[in-house]
Amino acid sequence: MPLITHANGNTASTPTATPANAASTSAPDLTLEGHITGRDNKTYRELPFQVPEGIARITVEFDYDRADKTTIDLGLIGPGPFLGRDGFRGWSGGNKRVFTVSAADVTPSYLAGAVPAGEWKVLLGIPNIRADTQASYRARIRFTRADQPDAIPAVLAPPPLRAGPGWYRGDLHMHTGHSDGSCASQAGAKVPCPLFLTAQAASAAGLDFIAVTEHNTVSHLADLRELQPYFDRLLLIPGIEITTFQGHANVFGTYAPVDFRVGSAAVPDWNSLLRTLQQRGVPVSINHPIRPSDERCMGCGWTPTPAADLSRVQMVEAVNGGDADTPGSGIAFWQRELNAGHRLTGVGGSDNHDAPTQAEEPFGASRIGRPTTVVRARELSMAAILDGLRAGEVFVDVRGTKDRALSLSAAHGAREVAMGGDLALKSGEQARLWLQVRGAAGGKVEVIVDGAMAPLIAQPAIGSAEQSFDFRWRSDGARHWLRVDVRDAQGRLALVGNPVYFNWR
Repeated sequence: MPLITHANGNTASTPTATPANAASTSAPDLTLEGHITGRDNKTYRELPFQVPEGIARITVEFDYDRADKTTIDLGLIGPGPFLGRDGFRGWSGGNKRVFTVSAADVTPSYLAGAVPAGEWKVLLGIPNIRADTQASYRARIRFTRADQPDAIPAVLAPPPLRAGPGWYRGDLHMHTGHSDGSCASQAGAKVPCPLFLTAQAASAAGLDFIAVTEHNTVSHLADLRELQPYFDRLLLIPGIEITTFQGHANVFGTYAPVDFRVGSAAVPDWNSLLRTLQQRGVPVSINHPIRPSDERCMGCGWTPTPAADLSRVQMVEAVNGGDADTPGSGIAFWQRELNAGHRLTGVGGSDNHDAPTQAEEPFGASRIGRPTTVVRARELSMAAILDGLRAGEVFVDVRGTKDRALSLSAAHGAREVAMGGDLALKSGEQARLWLQVRGAAGGKVEVIVDGAMAPLIAQPAIGSAEQSFDFRWRSDGARHWLRVDVRDAQGRLALVGNPVYFNWR
């Protein structure tokens, strides 16, 4: 029997740990320690531990003394018969030192499924240890509670794919064969499209991140966990498109299912669903809100009954695919809700359903990265991108170029804020605004205050590849918002900026 240490530092021969929020502490819930000797060569050993009630995920970190070519392989057994329905949960041999098991997603080599309370076992296989050798091992066990299904232990998060603050470009809306994404097979037949092709197309498009948002399912999470080490320049964010009869919304950073049955006894309305998501800390983005919601596109428009409390929503999909400059664009809805006092980040998403069909499409087609959502974030990691989206220093590159950019800031006295920030101004005081635009020569700038065009820039034409604009806005002491759009040389919407806010706190 290995020595078992609990999170509180106590030791015992049988673990009875209380689960902790593994995402908020570096200490494991249990530590199993022991050693092997030459007598254990070519044998198996089981390390039992107890899983309490109410656990949604088990994460195991394992390390050992590798001196003299000692090798220990790993597996996991749950309650039930070995290799039975609720018993054997996987075998990674010597290729992984950290793995996780849950109902929704698992580390490759392991099987997804419920995490019942009872005795579990880390299974050790010892293919090699020399006769005169002794080697110590340590297994750190972390539990994620069922009431915190999205609290992922830090040991599972990949390191930032890129360190340091910057503008990161991504696509927040797409589908694969895990929902209704389809593409041509090798023989030309229409088949469910493998997730790998979506990630490959996004990487080829030069994106920094994507959110894979399947309809009402989390079956794609295991694929994302498998693919992320390979795509070490492309951040893969798990998401769900909550698809209801009263509207669609994306949620990001999810690691457990969401009950989407709005209108049922379990989920009577959108407000009950939004409360649950808020408790889970999951950001919500309303999708394509101005869409028909009938036989042409069932449930696609945003029509919650009763009206949804948008204080629990963080984003609106202002541009979906190629709908910019069309009556179907979400920009009007977004601006109306901003005027109602809801602080919402405007984002874009391709809503792509056919990853390989990328080249030479008309603009109205849904191509990965068109539009691109560009986020100012502290690094390229999931936590940083989601924090950046919440903060609102974001613009939408409507046509998904790799070089167009927009940056807006406002200042008064010593205080300066970027898009998404709030500036307090008394009546009669002026804010100084700086706008920088790149990649839109021949186009023009449009300043929008509370949804209406405002002629604050005397010469809004863009005459160079990079150009700055310096202008003023005078406050009346009330609450307002101001943002900037850019049109290209053909008059098409090219860049959609997020607001700076005045007197919102």
